[in-house]
Amino acid sequence: MAFATVNGITIGYDDEGSRDGVPVVLVHGHPFNRSMWAPQVGALTAAGYRVIAADLRGYGDTSVVPGVTLLAVFARDIAGLADYLGLDEVVLGGLSMGGQIVMEFCRLFPGRVRGLLLADTFAAAETPEGRAARNAMADRLVAEGMDGYASEVLDKMIAPYNVTDLPEVAAQVLAMMRTTAPEGAAAALRGRALRRDYGQLLTEVPVPALVVVGADDEYTPVSDAEFLHRQIRGSVLTVIKGAAHLPNLERPAEFNAALGQFLVRVASAASAASSAPGG
Repeated sequence: MAFATVNGITIGYDDEGSRDGVPVVLVHGHPFNRSMWAPQVGALTAAGYRVIAADLRGYGDTSVVPGVTLLAVFARDIAGLADYLGLDEVVLGGLSMGGQIVMEFCRLFPGRVRGLLLADTFAAAETPEGRAARNAMADRLVAEGMDGYASEVLDKMIAPYNVTDLPEVAAQVLAMMRTTAPEGAAAALRGRALRRDYGQLLTEVPVPALVVVGADDEYTPVSDAEFLHRQIRGSVLTVIKGAAHLPNLERPAEFNAALGQFLVRVASAASAASSAPGG
């Protein structure tokens, strides 16, 4: 683990693998931390990639800033960390809230993304009912802490059958949620309540894209992933059976296989672009 001072906060992050490898930046979801990407970090570094997984503002080992954290703030923190590491273009991936942060990054810094992974996420703006629910949950987390919420949502974060069949995964997911700072999680919820619609933006994505979703995801069902797939020209959609909202942890072998194939596509696209006339 390392630390970087970016945008007035301290970011805890892991930077693993070959410095000559294609840089892959992975953005965790709510209310987790960078450790959720451990199966992907291991697989990708073994394949020769450089993998950066950071804790978002308010999560894990990164500074907690109470109030409201907009998706744009998260995206600028990622860009700032990339600057700190000397990375101009990266393959960028995110899950759930992390996917929405990735979409915001594409809006703000489109020239810095060479490939796009969107896992178990959706592009729509928040509804009035959703805004009220997120703000109410933010208030609850600050007042009560994370334990009750974590227990309530565990069998939606991972499929109910995986709570039983994969006890180590269930324990890891529960621990990540329980150890998240309530003020950081609340600030993110309030910020997500104000997010924009990314549907039109996705039609303009010029780089290879992979959309992944757990077949039994209740939070972001397969229909949400199918919408992302339709919007992003040339994207690949992978539905992972035996998983819900965290297929990267519930079915890491299948998730890693899809991600590995996607990164080969990214490399081929970059090679084709560099060899084209004027490239």
